[in-house]
Amino acid sequence: MITWPHSNPEQASPQLEASWDSDSDLGLVFDLAPVGLCISRDRVIQRCNAAFGAMFGYEAHELKGRSMEVLYPSSNEFENIGAHGISVMKKTGVYSDERIMRHRNGQLFWCHAAGKSLARENPFACAVWMFEDISERRAVSRDLTCREREIARQLAAGQSTKEIARTLGVSPRTIDGHRARIIRKVGAKSASEMIARVVGLR
Repeated sequence: MITWPHSNPEQASPQLEASWDSDSDLGLVFDLAPVGLCISRDRVIQRCNAAFGAMFGYEAHELKGRSMEVLYPSSNEFENIGAHGISVMKKTGVYSDERIMRHRNGQLFWCHAAGKSLARENPFACAVWMFEDISERRAVSRDLTCREREIARQLAAGQSTKEIARTLGVSPRTIDGHRARIIRKVGAKSASEMIARVVGLR
């Protein structure tokens, strides 16, 4: 919700009204949006709003010119999610998922991300992203490895063992082994209960 300098937007000053009517309207909306917004080129942040920076523990200006890799738990997750995302965006121009990201203080949290590319043939050349912190309804199991987090993310998204194996370039048996370890780590009795725990339903 936008916070106005007066309790009633109708009581806003003429200066604010003049600003709202100017050519900078879109920039003002971008900066004041209550969700995290980011414009990237080749996965390097060109501009983000205050909500985006705060979500990750930064001031917005601190992230300008930095690779989005700094926001991921690991380089592998940055590369794997990127590889999957670019494949989908080449087909549709848009992409969304729920993934684990990293706060500046090292804390991991679940985040919903959605993006749209300006050029489908080269999706990461310029893209607009929306990020939302969903940690209140989905907790991160801290003792999962990088690979286990990636598999848990894809299982939670409804992908099959064969699909995950194909994406990660490993055998389905390897994925089954990781899934069994995730089940033990989160204290679940079945794969369905494990997914429910991973996505915060239990």
